[in-house]
Amino acid sequence: MPVGPVGTYLVALTARTSWRIGAFAALGVASADGIYAAVAAGAGSVLAPLLVPIVGPLRWASVVVLVGLAVLGAVKAVRRYRDRRIDTLQQEAPVGAWTAYLGMLGMTMLNPWTVTYFAALILGGSDITGTGERVLFVTAAFLASASWQLLLAGGGALLGRLLTGPTGRLITTLTSAAIITVLAVRLIT
Repeated sequence: MPVGPVGTYLVALTARTSWRIGAFAALGVASADGIYAAVAAGAGSVLAPLLVPIVGPLRWASVVVLVGLAVLGAVKAVRRYRDRRIDTLQQEAPVGAWTAYLGMLGMTMLNPWTVTYFAALILGGSDITGTGERVLFVTAAFLASASWQLLLAGGGALLGRLLTGPTGRLITTLTSAAIITVLAVRLIT
């Protein structure tokens, strides 16, 4: 499974916060995949003509959001490192579990890779016909996504344990921001 900008952000978020926050964020990604799978299975043939014109603008919107998140994260990390405000860093209000869930749900819903994948299923004329097959498809898509995203969050939690000092946090945040930016720009090139 490839790791794109959303997966990279999930790993970085979990490394900066906790396994619990990462798990909620991972389930947000999986929920978006489940929603798209349900749409593909339920209304694919009706939606196919509507998807073609919005894929390009959605791709640009996703790039703007992802690069914006990367830049904001990098700027914040550099400021923290320069100020060496470790006490402030520890007292800072962390991202809540539901905020992480909803943020990753929204980010994944805007992710053109996700949209493109499920649009291809819709445009390709899925062979999913019966109600049982549709339910099985949606359930399988959600569970496959959830297992992968939870694995990424687990990797982020381990990374966070290894790199908890100020320099480690700076390096991981800047590396994550660079990777997110490169992957986001590749969406439009």
